[in-house]
Amino acid sequence: MADADFADLALQPELLHTLSGLGYEEPTPVQREAIPPLLCGRDLLGQAATGTGKTAAFALPVLQRMSGTERDVGPVALVLVPTRELAVQVSEAFHRYGRELGVRVLPIYGGQPIGRQLAALARGVDVVVATPGRALDHIGRRTLGVHGVRTVVLDEADEMLDMGFFEDIEAILDSTPEDRQTVLFSATMPPRITEIARRYQRDPVRIELGREAVARDEAPLVRQSAYVVARAHKPAALGRVLDVEAPSAAIVFCRTRDEVDQLTETLNGRGYRAEALHGGMSQEQRDRVMGRLRSGTADLLIATDVAARGLDIEQLTHVVNYDVPSAPDAYVHRIGRVGRAGREGVAITLAEPREGRMLKVIERATKRRITMEKLPTVADLRARRLELTRAALQESLLTDELERFRVVVETLADEFDVMDVALAAVKLAHDSSEAPGGEEEIPAIVPRADRQRGAERERPGRERRRGPAAEGKVVRLFLGVGRSAGIRPQDLVGAIAGESRLTGRDIGAIEIADRFSLVEVPDSMADEVITALRRSTIKGNKATVRRERDTPRHRGV
Repeated sequence: MADADFADLALQPELLHTLSGLGYEEPTPVQREAIPPLLCGRDLLGQAATGTGKTAAFALPVLQRMSGTERDVGPVALVLVPTRELAVQVSEAFHRYGRELGVRVLPIYGGQPIGRQLAALARGVDVVVATPGRALDHIGRRTLGVHGVRTVVLDEADEMLDMGFFEDIEAILDSTPEDRQTVLFSATMPPRITEIARRYQRDPVRIELGREAVARDEAPLVRQSAYVVARAHKPAALGRVLDVEAPSAAIVFCRTRDEVDQLTETLNGRGYRAEALHGGMSQEQRDRVMGRLRSGTADLLIATDVAARGLDIEQLTHVVNYDVPSAPDAYVHRIGRVGRAGREGVAITLAEPREGRMLKVIERATKRRITMEKLPTVADLRARRLELTRAALQESLLTDELERFRVVVETLADEFDVMDVALAAVKLAHDSSEAPGGEEEIPAIVPRADRQRGAERERPGRERRRGPAAEGKVVRLFLGVGRSAGIRPQDLVGAIAGESRLTGRDIGAIEIADRFSLVEVPDSMADEVITALRRSTIKGNKATVRRERDTPRHRGV
């Protein structure tokens, strides 16, 4: 079933039409394995990291099972996620996949006006995507009815447990019907995850992504590296990496046809010679594209996995994963486009912060290290361009017929020093190779593993957690709950991330004493966090929340 398409998964025509319109060409491995049993109503326990396509793996069966049924005010599906950002992403995915079915989706998270949530719930929803704390709050208020829920999904379950939501998840599952379908996805399988599965799932189908045997003889000469970059900066980061690497020819892999078309247009607008290749093109169009690449008229091929199957381009030097591939075997097949027949090649991956886990899965499966590198700076780019100019001039001196230009140099030498003439010529050659558009630094993102190193430390009388609070002014908040109430650092991180617009990355040092805790947050968000925490509970405790001091301070000062 490795080459199956979505039609082979028994999805209904409306969903297939939507997927085709979105540019999806074939299901990812997790979708191929998860969708059939979920359509049959089976429980599922899946080990899969971010970037594997698991949102569609559970969203499509939920949408198909709810279509044609009589819709009540309350939801038929409840999806629990660790953060507000993921709640928005999953909600948007349900909207995209279910637009032809008229699905009603509502994201529920902290930091959002509760009145808007109450009004939407009163009108009626089909799918609720929520953080555990806010979901439990609505269930307690009786504003979120779960008596009609047929499917509960725990997405990134290990993240939720790390943030202290174990008891909340148990309470939510206990309040839903016993005959519900329970779907659990987690990147890792710690004991608490297996305990939830044992207590709340019935004979679940188990899938593990990334543990299959992967052929490892495809690309022994390939240099593999990755850059962590926010999605908003990916086009600029790709251009920066291409400028520094200066490939003779490269393939940039994207997930969907729409992404291929958008990225091709963006790169051409920035002065690159890029061609699109995907399953929505005719054979004649594909042949023209490949002809331009092989003749050197184009030097970048932006493609989907399906379209790039079987390609063997002799002058290809680089493969770029614009997104982390959905499975290790897909990664191996992609980088196998280079490094053939003894030729060296380069494989580069642009990973979003949440995709770090999938890179680790790929490393374990392929038994090869992917080097994490820092994005080239503007200074790096300028130095590289000077080096390319020097190399081009050296090649011209060695191979070109230059005699016809002697008269120009001799004429100028009568008036200027020969070194100054050479410098002016180099400047003209260098300026002509400069890429169009302004150059701005791309914000650096510290990999999660580095951020968490040394995150929790102990000292007499207090439990400390050092966190990567945002650069700039930070303040410490006083919370009137501490160790005597069973409070841990992850409980405070979970409460703040679940009830405000902050993420775990924004929260700084945490100190927990017996009867109180101190938490560092960005000064600009302190009032929002205070208001949000005063409206909620922390592990069932209402707590006093206030600024510890009025004067904000700078991190590191």
